[in-house]
Amino acid sequence: MSKSATLTVQQWGNSLAVRIPAKVARSARFKVGQPVEVSAQDASVLVRAIGEPKLSLAQKLATFDPDRHGGEVMATGRVGREVF
Repeated sequence: MSKSATLTVQQWGNSLAVRIPAKVARSARFKVGQPVEVSAQDASVLVRAIGEPKLSLAQKLATFDPDRHGGEVMATGRVGREVF
């Protein structure tokens, strides 16, 4: 079931903006950080998801498992001719 809302276009710097209400965003399955495409069609604007949200560095590090990733961790000793 789709949701709708009546909103007001606001000034945001040199651009215009409309906040997407939570119910509408959930209905569209939008997530924070998700890339979207915005296009004009006649007198309408279409906002369409075009991919999955990109993870932050903290989120990527939280999912890192050295056992699963072949033990790819920083070397703690000398490797080759390196000097510490």
